[in-house]
Amino acid sequence: MKNLVGLDKEKTKVLAEKLNELLADYQLFYQNLRGFHWNIKGRDFFELHTKFEEFYDDAVVKVDEIAERILTLEVEPLHTFSDYLKTATIKEAKGISGGDKAVEVVVDNFATLVCLEREILALAGDANDEGTVALMSDYIAQTEKTLWMLNSYLK
Repeated sequence: MKNLVGLDKEKTKVLAEKLNELLADYQLFYQNLRGFHWNIKGRDFFELHTKFEEFYDDAVVKVDEIAERILTLEVEPLHTFSDYLKTATIKEAKGISGGDKAVEVVVDNFATLVCLEREILALAGDANDEGTVALMSDYIAQTEKTLWMLNSYLK
């Protein structure tokens, strides 16, 4: 059976479940970034304060894009923090104000996201879901470059 956009409903159901995991991870990532932005201290304050804001602005756009993609696949996106906390692999980062530690957490969070994005990319390809393939391809390219830059910052 096909859904509204002509894709197999069973395959897109599995795909939407993974997208909901990504949505939950991005919500926790977003909140971690907000905390780092607010609480960062030290010699790199100005640079990191601005960078974390850039990252959380991007994350909030991705949250919306992912939720809308889930809806396009005719599944309901998660939308409560209790569901996000139960579903996400990314964990809350609390009490971090040092720049290097915050960047290390951001690197770990991005690494988690890119792994899940690759998994979703494969599922989307199998489902012939070009819309999700394009979305994940863009996310992966951006995340890989960001990981390279953040790792360079830490060295």
